[in-house]
Amino acid sequence: MRRRALFAAAVGLAVVTSLTSVTSATSAAAKPPPGPAARALPADPLGLATRAADQAAAARLDQLRTGVDEVWHRARITPGAGGLYFAAYERTYKGLPVVGGDAVVVVDSAGRVRETIAASGPTTGVPTTATVPAAKALATARTRLDRVDDTRSPRLVVFNPGSGALLAWEATVAGIAAGKPSIQHVYVDARTGEIAGSQDEVHAGTGTGYYNGQVTIETSGSGATYRMLDPLRPGVQCGGQDGAPYAGPDDDWGNGLGTNLETACVDVLYGVQRMYDMLRNWLGFNGFDGAGHGIPARVGLNDMNAYWNGTYASFGHNSTRQRQLTAMDVVAHEYGHAVFHFTPGNTGTSLEVPALNEGTGDIFGALTEHYAANATDPPDYVVGELDIDGGGPLEYMYNPSLTGHYSCYSSSIDWTKVHEAGGPLSHWFYLLAEGSAPGGGKPSSPLCSGAPPKLTGIGIQKAGKIFMGALQRKTSTWRYYDVRRVSMVAAVQLYGAGSPECVATRNAWAGIGVPPQSGEPQCTYVPPDFSLAPLPASGYVYPGGSVSLTIATQTVTAPPQAVALTASGLPSGMTATFTPASVTSGDSASLTIAASAATPDGNYLVAIKGTGPAATHTVAYAVVVSSTLGERTFRNDTDYPIPDNATISSPLTSTATGNALSQVQVIVTIAHPCASDLAIRLRGPDGPPYTIVTSGTAACAPFGTRAYLVPVTQQAAGTWTLEVSDDYRKDTGVLDGWKITV
Repeated sequence: MRRRALFAAAVGLAVVTSLTSVTSATSAAAKPPPGPAARALPADPLGLATRAADQAAAARLDQLRTGVDEVWHRARITPGAGGLYFAAYERTYKGLPVVGGDAVVVVDSAGRVRETIAASGPTTGVPTTATVPAAKALATARTRLDRVDDTRSPRLVVFNPGSGALLAWEATVAGIAAGKPSIQHVYVDARTGEIAGSQDEVHAGTGTGYYNGQVTIETSGSGATYRMLDPLRPGVQCGGQDGAPYAGPDDDWGNGLGTNLETACVDVLYGVQRMYDMLRNWLGFNGFDGAGHGIPARVGLNDMNAYWNGTYASFGHNSTRQRQLTAMDVVAHEYGHAVFHFTPGNTGTSLEVPALNEGTGDIFGALTEHYAANATDPPDYVVGELDIDGGGPLEYMYNPSLTGHYSCYSSSIDWTKVHEAGGPLSHWFYLLAEGSAPGGGKPSSPLCSGAPPKLTGIGIQKAGKIFMGALQRKTSTWRYYDVRRVSMVAAVQLYGAGSPECVATRNAWAGIGVPPQSGEPQCTYVPPDFSLAPLPASGYVYPGGSVSLTIATQTVTAPPQAVALTASGLPSGMTATFTPASVTSGDSASLTIAASAATPDGNYLVAIKGTGPAATHTVAYAVVVSSTLGERTFRNDTDYPIPDNATISSPLTSTATGNALSQVQVIVTIAHPCASDLAIRLRGPDGPPYTIVTSGTAACAPFGTRAYLVPVTQQAAGTWTLEVSDDYRKDTGVLDGWKITV
């Protein structure tokens, strides 16, 4: 009796209403009441969305019809994030259900149709008379199980997995397959007797068996009787394998022991209640079916397993029987199968759907752990941290290959191994949420061929919203390619084509090797960027001395960002000091490079790195350390006022011998409010002047101290003169001093 009761809830399509009756009923309801003073009715977003979806199903999905032979039926309409509604439709062909004939219509709260998504094309020319008897089809279906405990009478359907439609018997059998519980819908070709496909209602999961510690759970009852039945979340309860919630004389549950089933139900209820709240508060999804309903749980399964069977979730024990498989990640994994079941397309018909279902379970496990943020079970991206069977964790979402699962999508995936084949989806979610090198103690994640060199995550809540938006666009013929396309649609709908979230979604798919799909939205986001430059690009310093330069930054792509400055590649005894150490792009900093007396002579390249939140750049500064430069640096610290429209000269005498360096270093200090007013030239002992700065080219900002490298062809000894001209009116200044290294 228990098995047959299970079938009553687990098998078959949801009750639907014909499109014609829905349309007429909603149209009638929308009319204002009769009377001379009829007033406008208040806005009804759900009603608007329902009517618009039905109209789209009657019109936009018309291309999938084959005359009057096909009829669309609305199964449900579910609110989602971003003010959208997701209407799921099924169809019949000449009165027969079309398995794989589903569609989704996405409508906003104003009644505008955003998308129509169909699982398969029109059903044409399919015969409706079976030549294979139902009894023979059922006998064939029974071969899928090792032990058959229950069956359901076959029904004729049109089976359309997306690769061609055929008439089939849908025979449902329940029992044991490969030592595990199984409820299979087997589709037997009604003309040939061959198995055309199947889907299993039971989705076996994995998880750990440690507990959440002392927690608060919602239960029912008062006085002398309490029950582990949630009064706030309809349908959520936990008990033994008989399906009844545990009851007791008080509201204090469990003893904290791994062998105690009441303790296991504490863990289950805590995890289910956190997931229910996460779905509502983070993802905008009401309950596990979108309509506010919960799912019951049973503990005490005499098996090293946990599964969802289409009606309830059941949890067993680990290999030593000392711990129940009721940790939060396994609980949320199994209930993730329920969400997958109750979103459009149900559990699907394509080969890839079961794998995507398993990856979905992992995703909801991670989401729930992060939402709960329980200190006893810190959130992570590992499924089954404690051994279930002695083999260690069962999935590393950041690198599924560590457990022998697929990390990258490819044509060589074995779709019969659903947990292994779900690895790429788990991997994609980690890359979207955290990136490839998140730091902060979170593990790095390898990238598949063709991916950008580094991916940046957007956080688990945003990643969850995008995945939920994709899940609500699911059809029964889903493949990884389809998930990429609809997740891109969801990212653009939620955050915009010009958002980092759009780019992160696209890059995460590249990170697991799923290529761009026809018709997917294009991201228009350009990340903020800046440029970095040392002024001048090289300099000289003697041991025990120092050289100063300017580090200039510019905003290349708005908005400006904070840039932290660091230096590396310094030789022994050399230091670099930035003032300030961080600037906003568009501003400048001063860099002083000092060499100790022990710094060896030589030519060095100092790497100057600017690190911003959205970009990082590194430039080189060439510095020459020479013990003879101390005898070749000369200065004049006399103040020279700089009037408007006038030129002043400041001479100094060099006693250095031989020829000057090919690039002499000139450091000038001027107090002037507008550097753009000034022109600066250098005259050597023999030869014409060398232009250093032309007026009108610099920004109108205080001059301060600036360093220049000036190419010259000169003897070193003699008089060197700095000429400064103020070529514009209004602002005046003072040359405070200058020095030259020749």
